[in-house]
Amino acid sequence: MNKTAVIKKTAAAHLENFGTAPESMAWAPGRIEVLGNHTDYNAGTVLSAAIDLGHGFCISRSARPGIHLFAADANQRASFDLTDASKVTGIGSGNYVKGVFYFIQEHLGRKIDGLDCTSLGVVPLGSGLSSSAALEVSAAYAVLKILNVTLDKKEIARLCQKAEHQFAGSKCGLLDQFSSIFGIGHGLIHSDFRTLEVSSVVLPEDIEFLVVNPHVKHSLAASPYNERRERCEQAAAQLAKLLPHPVTALRDVSPAEFAANRGRIDAGAARRAAHVVGEIDRVERGMESIRQGDLKAFGQLLFESHQSSIENFENSCPELDVVVAAARAAGAPGARLSGGGFGGCAIVMVRKEQAAAVRKQIDAFCRAKDITPEFIAVTPSAGAETA
Repeated sequence: MNKTAVIKKTAAAHLENFGTAPESMAWAPGRIEVLGNHTDYNAGTVLSAAIDLGHGFCISRSARPGIHLFAADANQRASFDLTDASKVTGIGSGNYVKGVFYFIQEHLGRKIDGLDCTSLGVVPLGSGLSSSAALEVSAAYAVLKILNVTLDKKEIARLCQKAEHQFAGSKCGLLDQFSSIFGIGHGLIHSDFRTLEVSSVVLPEDIEFLVVNPHVKHSLAASPYNERRERCEQAAAQLAKLLPHPVTALRDVSPAEFAANRGRIDAGAARRAAHVVGEIDRVERGMESIRQGDLKAFGQLLFESHQSSIENFENSCPELDVVVAAARAAGAPGARLSGGGFGGCAIVMVRKEQAAAVRKQIDAFCRAKDITPEFIAVTPSAGAETA
């Protein structure tokens, strides 16, 4: 279902459930992370893309006090108020929505109450395509529209991130929210999470990405994600005592400096830091490869990234490893896991003329390993908007 169809279906579900047409409608896309794994919360850089799968969100005013949420895709309902930060029960998506509304209310210093809301998403849950950020951003855009308030896009991203931290329990960086907000058609988003500068990188017309889902569900809050972040912070703190310049995050450590000092810090923290320091370097080398039109070199960086996920960060899984091996065997220029890992999807970079053949070979390779992959067609797309 494309953006227009999702918004239309969300509005129809809202009317059927609440008996009132929505006054505010918004759309926000999911994303693929192309290069730069776990670098965002280390003040690093990332190449990502918004995709043409996302969340619709509708709101109408209600005479009833409280916030009343209907998750149309899950056929779940919940009601809550924003007087405190208590968790929402009985509906999986409720905490994301409450968190966004709660922190927007706090930021504006203005009470939010008496709203009927409907959400509907077509990003596969647990696929690593950031369904949670798409929901958060669509909810934020819709509620800001009905409040007739405009916020800076980066501020919206921060508030959505804060909601995920405190209401969903995942200490995510800003990558997912930035990707959902700043996406461009047929291009990559280069995000610098130290300066918060965002720029776009146009892809060659014959390049596309296959998203391959081996159906390994994941939840960042329930995964070792938070532990990995703590290890990165530990490595940065220890390296700060060894290097002759300030180190506030792994972004401040060059590959050469890390190689020279790796044996002088905690071995477990060093292993995680090796992935992040390498990823930040790969993003910058990847940018140069795209500028020079060297897609073979860019694709090789994707394979290197995945190997580092296996060896250093240990956020891959056997099913994703099979998909990436299948892509390499099929002649794809590059492939890697996308997103936090511990399940989710892999992305495969292909030229359009080889996409069908690569897909067929990956499917056969995976099925021989008792994995039934799902191929999700995505297109790099524009970011969030109100309708």
